[in-house]
Amino acid sequence: MYSRLLALRLWLEKYGLFPTGKLAFFTLYLVGLDLLLIVVEKIAGLFRSSYGEYLGGWIVFLGLVAAALAVVLVARWAASRLLWRLLNRLIITYIFIGVIPLVLLVSLALLTFYLLAGESATFIVTAKLNSELKGLEKSNRTVGQEFAAGLDRHRNMQPIRTEDPNDVWVWLDGKLVERSSSGASGRSPSWPANLPPSFTAVVRDQGMLFLRSGAKWPTPEGSLTVVSSKPLDRSILLDLARNFGVITLFPRLASGSDVPKPLYSAGTVPDPADIFDRQVSFPASIPILDWPTGSSAEPAAVSVQTRLSAIYEQLSSASGFFAPAIRLGLVVVVILFALIEIMALLVGSHLTRSITGAVGQLYRATTHIHRGDFSHRIPVTSHDQLAALAESFNLMNDSIERLIFEQKEKERLQHEISIAQEVQSQLFPHTISQLPSLEVHGFCRPARSVSGDYYDFLHLGSERLVLAVGDVSGKGISAALLMATIHSAVRAYSLEGIPALREAQAVGVGSRSGAYGRQMPGAEVAPGTLLSLLNHQLYHSTPLEKYATLFLALYDGAQRSLSFSNAGHLPPVVLGNAGSIHRLGDGGTVVGLFDDMHYEEGFIQLRPGDIFLAYSDGVTEPENDFGEFGERRLIDLVQANRDLPLDRITEVVTAAVDDWIGAAEQPDDVTLVLARAR
Repeated sequence: MYSRLLALRLWLEKYGLFPTGKLAFFTLYLVGLDLLLIVVEKIAGLFRSSYGEYLGGWIVFLGLVAAALAVVLVARWAASRLLWRLLNRLIITYIFIGVIPLVLLVSLALLTFYLLAGESATFIVTAKLNSELKGLEKSNRTVGQEFAAGLDRHRNMQPIRTEDPNDVWVWLDGKLVERSSSGASGRSPSWPANLPPSFTAVVRDQGMLFLRSGAKWPTPEGSLTVVSSKPLDRSILLDLARNFGVITLFPRLASGSDVPKPLYSAGTVPDPADIFDRQVSFPASIPILDWPTGSSAEPAAVSVQTRLSAIYEQLSSASGFFAPAIRLGLVVVVILFALIEIMALLVGSHLTRSITGAVGQLYRATTHIHRGDFSHRIPVTSHDQLAALAESFNLMNDSIERLIFEQKEKERLQHEISIAQEVQSQLFPHTISQLPSLEVHGFCRPARSVSGDYYDFLHLGSERLVLAVGDVSGKGISAALLMATIHSAVRAYSLEGIPALREAQAVGVGSRSGAYGRQMPGAEVAPGTLLSLLNHQLYHSTPLEKYATLFLALYDGAQRSLSFSNAGHLPPVVLGNAGSIHRLGDGGTVVGLFDDMHYEEGFIQLRPGDIFLAYSDGVTEPENDFGEFGERRLIDLVQANRDLPLDRITEVVTAAVDDWIGAAEQPDDVTLVLARAR
């Protein structure tokens, strides 16, 4: 059961039907409450029917509210599913912007055309009816003129009779002279008091409709009044509807739900000329004159059913030669409008495909990036803003690919630097064996991951010690490699002695005359001689721009003496107990820059309490707003703390350098070598 419910939930979530919002949960709550009320109503109805009737209103109300909210949720779901794709959004946008206004315009045009057709149909019918009225008016005028002429010729005689198809009444000074009457028009009408001297209208008399015309003429015998009339019956409708359609006459207009019955109906609807020849049905009103009172009465109604072709035929009969030209012009306009609409649809479809295609390419490109494929590029085939967006995406992809490559290279270099840092850390002495007459301490803090500074302590027995302090030009890996070379060479030459000629050739010195070509027995190396040999090796094995400063010293504990040679390094100082300062600058220039260099040696006797201080330019050259840290400040710090342990003196000095630098980056490697005679 649980697995089925889980599968149902997954299916609902797949199609976005599982409720997630507050409105959905509230709708489900109302549905559940409504179902609960239905159950309660059924149960309560078993005991008392009034309970069920009372709950029925709430059930209907909650059901309507839940249904309204469900409609809103369905509309949201349909919109989210339908509008997710850009193509659907564009299509809906085009529908609202282009299709719906076009449909409205076409509907308005069709409605207008239908109304015009209906108005034209009723106009044709009313025009024919007015033509009947005008004919009746003309006939009535003719009859009146004949009577007036007869009275002039035959005084005191009865007026001569004229043949007239209509019912005619004649009054002379208010006395009715019956001219002719078929009985169709009913009893003899009397001239209403409110009528003007001449009139022609459709009148309602004795509940029937008539076409009636009347006029008054003054004569020598008196006032002559003539009225002509004929009933508005089916025969007139047949004449009006001939070759036109069906005409139905209603005695009055419809009012409310009361639909009057037709009085007469005549004619037939013509057969359609083609599939576009639609039937037109349209009503019209006919003004009615109430004969007894002579005032306007409730209008009558006429309904016309015909075809567009019949209307056109009736209207074009007056146009004559121009009717075909007008019809052809209308057809050309319709075709032109249709071509413009088709062209607009084609252009809109092409633009839609171009937009959705570009967006689709961008979407597929993002999926490639999501999979880690940064080599994918979007083909650019146009010169619009979407193409510029695709080019920008390709440039972004190039940048990302390049950054990833650089990041990988950086990680690789960082890994190599970490290995180099670990290797270099092994080159510095970790445990230092102190001599009975001399305690030593060294410290080096790189400005970068690896250091170009160098210091070392080499024990040559229990009373002899070689001190080395150096600084390689440059920073980073190249400086560290040169530092490792110097470290290895100093240890090799110091521990194994000066090599013979063949050994010198092995290290690249070559067959040369002078000191390097003589056999020099002995296990120790004089500092000056070692610097000369090291200079020759570096000169021939490193680039010209690579060199190093190096200070070498040999301490003899039995004699308490220090012999040294300085190859361009900052001169170390010996600080005496009485405040004396002796700089150890004897030597020569840097190693590795010039060949065949000779380095002088110096000698100094160390008394108990004297402090030997060697350092790199990373200690004295850092600057701030007050200038360099300087040698004087370094010496003062060591003098002031000379009684502290050597490692504590180192901490004091490095802390002072850090304070001097402040928040700025450490500019160079910081190296300190301290020795104190006991």
